[in-house]
Amino acid sequence: MNILVTGGAGFIGSNFISLLVPTLPQHRFINVDALTYAANLRSLSAVEGAPNYAFERADVADTEAIVAIFARHDPDVVVHFAAESHVDRSILGPRAFLRTNVEGTFVLLETARKHWRGRAGVRFHHVSTDEVYGSLPETGAFREDTRYDLSYGDATD
Repeated sequence: MNILVTGGAGFIGSNFISLLVPTLPQHRFINVDALTYAANLRSLSAVEGAPNYAFERADVADTEAIVAIFARHDPDVVVHFAAESHVDRSILGPRAFLRTNVEGTFVLLETARKHWRGRAGVRFHHVSTDEVYGSLPETGAFREDTRYDLSYGDATD
């Protein structure tokens, strides 16, 4: 199985890759990251030479690059961590958030839809924060069919 991981040099993505690459040697992990301010390739040093790990430097909003990566690696699963997540930065530069979080997610979804047309057993996992999914109530859990409930904050934030 080929597992494409976006944002794999970020904090959560790198921990995901560092845990699973040695644990699941029968699966190939393709890390796609643009290496922006939040990325740190040093956090992946333990897996960088692993035979089931590959790195592709690309922006998830770059359609040509993402289509080429899908063609080259033929992923069965996408785990989409890539996102601009520092809220304070969004106030000063909201365009980067729209490009990565909205346009990048759209590019990945469209590429996966076209690449996987008619194919069974594929999965797309979008991992995000409460900025996308909303706050979790005191009881309960998010599920695959949980609707987005964007958090905008309030006057007390």
